[in-house]
Amino acid sequence: MKTRPDAPVIPADRGKCPFDPPAAYARLRAENPVSPITFQVAPADTSGWLVTRHDLVRQILADNRFSHRNELLAHVVAPPFPMDEYKPQPSPPGSFAKTDAPEHSKYRRLLAGHFTVRRIQQFEPELTRIIGETLDEMAARGSQADLLTSFAEVVSVRTVQSLMGASAELMAVISKHFSAMMTLTYTLEEFIHHVESMDAALRPMVRERMKEQGDDLFGQLASTGELTEEEMVNLAVLTLGGSLDTTPNMLALSTFALLEQPEQLALLRSRPELYEAGAVDELMRYLTISQMGSSRCALEDVEIGGVTIKAGQTVVLSLPAANRDPSVFTDPDSLDVTRIPRKHLALGFGAHQCLGQHLARATLRIGLRALFERFPKLRLATPADEVPLRDRAVHYGVDRLLVAWD
Repeated sequence: MKTRPDAPVIPADRGKCPFDPPAAYARLRAENPVSPITFQVAPADTSGWLVTRHDLVRQILADNRFSHRNELLAHVVAPPFPMDEYKPQPSPPGSFAKTDAPEHSKYRRLLAGHFTVRRIQQFEPELTRIIGETLDEMAARGSQADLLTSFAEVVSVRTVQSLMGASAELMAVISKHFSAMMTLTYTLEEFIHHVESMDAALRPMVRERMKEQGDDLFGQLASTGELTEEEMVNLAVLTLGGSLDTTPNMLALSTFALLEQPEQLALLRSRPELYEAGAVDELMRYLTISQMGSSRCALEDVEIGGVTIKAGQTVVLSLPAANRDPSVFTDPDSLDVTRIPRKHLALGFGAHQCLGQHLARATLRIGLRALFERFPKLRLATPADEVPLRDRAVHYGVDRLLVAWD
């Protein structure tokens, strides 16, 4: 198994608009919605499939004939460094994101009750306080800031810290290492360093919770008696880290998009009820930051869209392409904050749909509204075409967003 840097995988050129997925997706979706691709890193059989049509992506996400088990996903879409050999192992106990039932179901069941609509509604006053204090601090430092590091990332870290009972010191360590891993620019040595550093930081907290079971998330998980220390550590990596990359990128990129489309921002200012109605989900659909899509491995031969996907082959499901499908969304390439995009796939679909989706919606809804109400003259402090973008990262976004409000 060798790295093939010349192998085309998925479209990557976004063109002039920073909010649009690569234009090639539209052609593929219309002409060849299940198209063959060659992976940069793969076993001897380097072929696989790229799926771009909404109904087919949704169908595969809900089909248990397609696996999300780590050891079966031997095709690498975007390797961070050259690889001479890649033999993925089963996910360790507790790290359930790349597992199937029953492992996935077991861990998801233990966590699900902490992220229900009701639980997040109860947390909203605290979330509102966190957002307000963060904006106060940003304003106190002057009339210009990097919105990503001064607001979006701070809100995310403080939210996770409060909701899950992690210390500020621990969150700083986890945020640093997890964010570095999400950029896909690390070496093998750096990857090992990030993983070992997070484990070393989390293990003392887990041991403490298993001895003194408190009321926070990890204390309650420990009190079930169903989890070993190893499972708790891996669950902690997943739950803490999973919130530290997606939400900040969505907050900052959504702000960028709205500042660049003032007519949409004006609608939100004049009709703030739109935040509740569907504007947040429309921003998720329009931006779809999961730019690498979602991969699955066929467990048996399956016919999808007139194409036979053979057992063992990997399919890459393009969520950005599916969310711009004109057969599902009218004028899909336009941001319309009055739209209610009920069928969007930005949060996934099926058994692996985002566990923290209600927290994500609440953070975006409260955070964006508070930001634009606090700073009615908010604007970009640099030309839009100078905003650095995260083109080679698991989740799309900005590396910096300088804004001013005087």
